[in-house]
Amino acid sequence: MSVDRASSSLPDPKTARAALVAGLLLAGVLFVVVLLWAKWLPYATRTSSLAASGAWSGSSILSVGGVQPGDAPSWQAATSFAGAYLTAVWKALTAALLISAAVQSLVPRRWLLRVLNRRGRVTSAVVGGLCSTPSMMCTCCTAPVAVTLRRSGVSTAAALAYWLGNPLLNPAVLIFLVLVAPWQWTVTRLVVGVLIVVGGSALVARLVEGRQPASRMEASQLTGEVADAASAEPVGREWLAGAPARFGKALLRLSIVLIPEYLIMVLLIGAFRGWLFPIGTTLGSGVVVVMLAAIAGTLLVIPTAGEIPILQGLALAGVALGPLGALLVTLPAVSLPGIAMVGRALGWRTTALTTAMVIAGGVLGAGLLTVL
Repeated sequence: MSVDRASSSLPDPKTARAALVAGLLLAGVLFVVVLLWAKWLPYATRTSSLAASGAWSGSSILSVGGVQPGDAPSWQAATSFAGAYLTAVWKALTAALLISAAVQSLVPRRWLLRVLNRRGRVTSAVVGGLCSTPSMMCTCCTAPVAVTLRRSGVSTAAALAYWLGNPLLNPAVLIFLVLVAPWQWTVTRLVVGVLIVVGGSALVARLVEGRQPASRMEASQLTGEVADAASAEPVGREWLAGAPARFGKALLRLSIVLIPEYLIMVLLIGAFRGWLFPIGTTLGSGVVVVMLAAIAGTLLVIPTAGEIPILQGLALAGVALGPLGALLVTLPAVSLPGIAMVGRALGWRTTALTTAMVIAGGVLGAGLLTVL
């Protein structure tokens, strides 16, 4: 009798399929609309402008408010930086929150895991990296989506690759580099970016999860709330009808939890940027200098493509290729606000290993740019 009742509560296969398609179509439309507004159309306009001029317009966000390397922290430095940064990223952050809420409310968890969780960690990282390229966000704006993916049961490798792939493999930024920077910058960014997104994500997942095969590890991790929701998620008319309420709750929860800590970290970065980025024009390219540049790059937060005016200014001032190559990789890849946002969902050990891996990638970028 209980089996009959359970089976009768399940939606008809045709109804379930129609609800699944409807949910995915709604999510897809939302993704396209918000990305057209926040990313694709503005970047298309910027690309046309750069192709015509061949020069980057705008200055480094690190110098806004007149702050120079080595300047002491101040409230004016904090607020001027936060104002400039939020003006640059508010559309992308809004898009990220909407996409995150849509993933939670309109994309069935079982389908999401089927797409992103592959048999091997490298394959999962490849899929996660490919899925990241259309959204083209900075490390902080993509953090809400990465948090949602991981809490939905997406593998460590795929979630990390999505988080890192957005800033490092951003097609728009690669095109910007082609148009306004030496070709060596583009090659360094692309080669090291692929190594970090695919190889680095898989390596961090391997270090965190041990030798157990990824497919078996993820299956064992999908216990409790995640496993129950994934296995007992009835996709039907009721599921689709409840999507607006789920969307609103998810959006509210993401906004309440992530935005306050995000704003606090941005203010702190702005206040201390003179100390966090004490890179002057007299630096050489020794190992210590490269390491300091790589570490500084992982601490700072910048908007999408914000590394271009920073690096161009340093290059014109005579900074060596080593520090430039390190910053080319680490400035966009991770940041203190991004680390704070993803730390609980990904795990602090995973986040720390990812940060160390990005620093190592920055050292590799320094060597590659110097050789090229």
